[in-house]
Amino acid sequence: MAGRFTPPTPSTRTTVRGGNVPVPLPSDAPVDLGLTLGPLRRGPADPTFRVTPDGSVWRASRTPDGPGTLRVAVRAGEVEAEAWGAGAAWLKYRLPALLGAEDDPTAFVPRHKLLLATHRRRPGLRLTRTGLVLESLIPTVLEQKVTATEAYASWRLLVRKYGEPAPGPAPDGMYAMPDARTWTQIPSWEWHRANVDGKRSATIVRAARVAARLEEAAHMAPPAARERLELIPGIGPWTSAETIQRSNGAPDEVTTGDLHLPGIVGWALAGDRTTDDEAMLALLAPYEGQRHRAARLVLLSGRVPPRRAPRMAPGRISHL
Repeated sequence: MAGRFTPPTPSTRTTVRGGNVPVPLPSDAPVDLGLTLGPLRRGPADPTFRVTPDGSVWRASRTPDGPGTLRVAVRAGEVEAEAWGAGAAWLKYRLPALLGAEDDPTAFVPRHKLLLATHRRRPGLRLTRTGLVLESLIPTVLEQKVTATEAYASWRLLVRKYGEPAPGPAPDGMYAMPDARTWTQIPSWEWHRANVDGKRSATIVRAARVAARLEEAAHMAPPAARERLELIPGIGPWTSAETIQRSNGAPDEVTTGDLHLPGIVGWALAGDRTTDDEAMLALLAPYEGQRHRAARLVLLSGRVPPRRAPRMAPGRISHL
């Protein structure tokens, strides 16, 4: 798989320093690291993701060539990057896609005043494409049917216990996630201690056993990629969409089956907090081809319905 990446196409201005050669990036739009890479962060204490006081974004990844650490920063309008570890070369060549070079924000045509205003306020939003499926799939499975706080804690515990320290001069406490084989060998009681029930752990193990086939999905068209993921029992439309949005940079793969998203979209675009998936898709229909971007802009607008019920209480199985 390491040979599948394609060297980036030459550009005119913005380059990435810190590799063996400069890596071109598109020069027709700014890159906001927080907006673009933020969806890859699984909670404020994610051991694979760190933002340092100087504004640098650090990521530890499990690439096809092995673990690697990437540091990215924006200095005076230029993107600078360095990479370390066995996966360093892979991360350097994938960097343009990671920062949205394969995304086309100009394809989005706002049809609601709210989205027009948000789109103008967020010119640096580009959809990331990691090229790594398991890296996004596993934490997404952990997020099934539980609170974000629970899922983030499970991810943090498992990565720290079974992953590898991030290569290079990474900030303390950073780890690359375990490889596929290690995920399949985690004992049942360790899943339990990490507050992961049998259904979710079994889904992760099934996915890890066919990791090579799933990683191929990163090079497929998004609908075909989702279809491949959903062949795994325990992976449905919600999980496949959340994964492919990140691994494939899919601008149209809107998430369905989410507890909150339909109501947020409905409230923002139609003033209806009772919107279900079907009604949400109808509201997003004018954005066909860009529905995921439209949903992201809704979330970034900050227009959410007022809370009417307490947050779902976290559940704990680890003490049972």
